[in-house]
Amino acid sequence: MTKQKILIVDDDEMISELIALYLAKEMFETRIVGDGYEALNAFEEFKPNLILLDLMLPGIDGYEICREIRKTSNTPIIMLSAKGEVFDKVLGLELGADDYIIKPFDSKELVARVKAVLRRTAPQPSIPVPEQPSAQYVAYPDLIVNLTNYSVTLKNKRLDMPPKELELLYFLAKSPNQVFTRDQLLDHIWGYEYQGDTRTVDVHIKRIREKIGENPSWKLATVHRIGYKFEVIS
Repeated sequence: MTKQKILIVDDDEMISELIALYLAKEMFETRIVGDGYEALNAFEEFKPNLILLDLMLPGIDGYEICREIRKTSNTPIIMLSAKGEVFDKVLGLELGADDYIIKPFDSKELVARVKAVLRRTAPQPSIPVPEQPSAQYVAYPDLIVNLTNYSVTLKNKRLDMPPKELELLYFLAKSPNQVFTRDQLLDHIWGYEYQGDTRTVDVHIKRIREKIGENPSWKLATVHRIGYKFEVIS
């Protein structure tokens, strides 16, 4: 079985070696780099399954690295930082990070987070839309969200949408006009064990809106102080 590859980007050699040691015990293949420019080169050459990305780096910082990688790839990124402010977390998520871990952290928890993100972002098998009742998809004018083969089609064009965004859109769209709180959406999409902030939902909704826009027949609507709904306009 081919080992999954983790790129560790951190200029603290001691932290990097410790992370690599724990990941190696879990049968991951790792590579360590210590500055921003080297990280971008290693990403192209090493082709990791996931990136552990420190924010404060020589050369270019972790935010800029994340921004550059997201221009061409949905490879999972977990940001590592001593910055624990909500602003820093939200900025990281808005730039496309899949998780955000505050230093100092427990190495076992880090490994668990790595495994959880890899599970969430694992590519789904490409399966044609089955013409049968068991198919999990919703269809509206100009929009099809298919959970069976993890695809979103907008105006007959396939959209590139990460699994969690697709699952969130599908969950809302399959219950049109029903309002869900942020906590309900976290529980349904991320699971009860998820320890992240409810702002994660806001970030994912924002990304989805940027991709699907609005339609005369439907929209992804905010319900003030409550949450969100997929509104069907009659």
